[in-house]
Amino acid sequence: MRIARKNGFTLIEILIVIAIIAVLMAIAIPNMMKARDASQRKACLSNLREISQAKEQYAMEHGKKEHDAVVWSVIVPDYLKVVPICPLGGDYTIGAIGVDPACPNPDHALP
Repeated sequence: MRIARKNGFTLIEILIVIAIIAVLMAIAIPNMMKARDASQRKACLSNLREISQAKEQYAMEHGKKEHDAVVWSVIVPDYLKVVPICPLGGDYTIGAIGVDPACPNPDHALP
């Protein structure tokens, strides 16, 4: 006598797999969000440092003094290839010589 076997998964097995996947997603998604935020912040800080270095190099080469105004057209493309943009969107405020550039996002600032 042969016992008939069905091929496939039972409803309980499928629900257990879905529950395991849901638990793993609940653990992984917040960590991925934190990593993304940290990456965006690091990229923004890198942009701010590049802007600051380009301004200082421009000031040294052209004999500029503290608080002299700087515009993008004098440092791009000679000291920066392009005008950088914050990864979260928005344009940087370049500032004067001796003043740190600023990001529109308040969480991004040079230390």
